[in-house]
Amino acid sequence: MTPPEPRHPTSDDEELLEAETVAILSEYTDAQRLLRIQDELRAGFTQLSHIGKAVSIFGSARTPRDHPRYEDARTLARHLGEQGYAIITGGGPGIMEAANRGAQDAGATSVGLGIELPHEQSLNAYCDIGITFHYFFTRKVMFVRYASGFVVFPGGFGTLDELFEAATLRQTQKIRYFPIVLFDSGYWGGMVDWLRNSMLAEGYIHPADVESLLVTDDPTDCHGALDAVEHRRPRRDRKAA
Repeated sequence: MTPPEPRHPTSDDEELLEAETVAILSEYTDAQRLLRIQDELRAGFTQLSHIGKAVSIFGSARTPRDHPRYEDARTLARHLGEQGYAIITGGGPGIMEAANRGAQDAGATSVGLGIELPHEQSLNAYCDIGITFHYFFTRKVMFVRYASGFVVFPGGFGTLDELFEAATLRQTQKIRYFPIVLFDSGYWGGMVDWLRNSMLAEGYIHPADVESLLVTDDPTDCHGALDAVEHRRPRRDRKAA
């Protein structure tokens, strides 16, 4: 079936009226958007303000439950939970589900911060606290503000987005005392080599920017990096986010 042709104003007066209507609707939409942003920030601050020290764990939603990385994420989250950390994820399947599940295994607080997307699913079944956001940036505020650091498992564009946003915030000192751990050297090693051989070689980043990314296959390294930072962090220090 042929789709209908788009409707066009039939007169100058009608065109003027439509333009004014669009302008009014756009202004109204922006006002509503500001209110929604405010509501999302308020909901996040209210529900997460008492979770204590926490770590955000990222990784692909496409990781199947029978994949070794799923079990690695679950084991790591359980280990961190036993050390007193709440676990924060994006609330989806794959690595996120594994980490939330590991948190519940340890009796630690399990947080899922979901995002409204046309093709995404609801929060996984292992979240004690679940918040769904419309805007990526309000969700990102929560990931950084309430975490002592990031542990990043293999993933795609979304995982890289969170990783490099945190790296940028730390490089520019918008956040401090914030370790970024890349779990699975086989996956991340090539990227770190590229950072060193291309970005660093061209002078676009500082050696410390690369050295501060901890690449490991050992869950105890993750806890060690986070614990070292917790001892250095000023009491109730919170990032600029």
